[in-house]
Amino acid sequence: MNMFILNALFNFKGAFSIYNRYKVMFLFGIRNTLIISLSATIFGLVIGLFFASLKLITIQKHDRILSRLFKYGLKILANVYIEVFRGTPMMVQSMFLYYGLRPTLGWSPWQAALIIVSVNTGAYMAEIIRAGIQSLDDGQYEAARSIGMHHALAMVIIILPQAIKNSFPAIGNEFVVNIKDTSVLNVIGVSELFFQSLAVAGNVFRFTETFLVTAVIYLILTLTVTSILRIIEKRLDTPAGFIGASSSFSGAFKVFKKGGAT
Repeated sequence: MNMFILNALFNFKGAFSIYNRYKVMFLFGIRNTLIISLSATIFGLVIGLFFASLKLITIQKHDRILSRLFKYGLKILANVYIEVFRGTPMMVQSMFLYYGLRPTLGWSPWQAALIIVSVNTGAYMAEIIRAGIQSLDDGQYEAARSIGMHHALAMVIIILPQAIKNSFPAIGNEFVVNIKDTSVLNVIGVSELFFQSLAVAGNVFRFTETFLVTAVIYLILTLTVTSILRIIEKRLDTPAGFIGASSSFSGAFKVFKKGGAT
């Protein structure tokens, strides 16, 4: 037991020394991690709003055949996008998309990182927004249609603002998840926190102490962001106990009145 305590103290002392020596590299990684995760969460929300709207398009009995086929095609497109990006690891997506499209797009690792994380986040956001929309009373949509609003206008003006407010805890959770998941971007050479930690560990050959520093930094980042999001959530007065579809808890919509969309 005493040896365990001494070893732990030695690791913490070594970690503190490594952080002081390579503080600039760690701070550079932190900055890049926050920029990518925040930007991708915002872009992913926009993408999610779009595909959630497509997935919830209603096919009416009086629609013409071409209209039905068009709507059905949009719903299939949304479902394929969501299932593909939720069903494959982001690391695999990063390798496949970056190296597969680089000859055509000529993009940098940073550009690829923002797009890949945004598109991946959009798939989860689509399910979060879909669930938020389905948690609303049907009467609001029917009332909007009764005063002459078409589907798109009713969604933008009436439904989506409320759905986003109800879904805010899950949307915030995706931001926290993105802070951690950006670590996989080191496979395409993005200088985020994990990439910088690998560089530091390679310099000092002390992996335990180096990644102890990294773990503490990630913990501080996620706890800080979570605390800020809780303050915002209280100000928005969002429903307590809302459950969203984060990448670590996908498909959990037990509080909603309806089932999944077809």
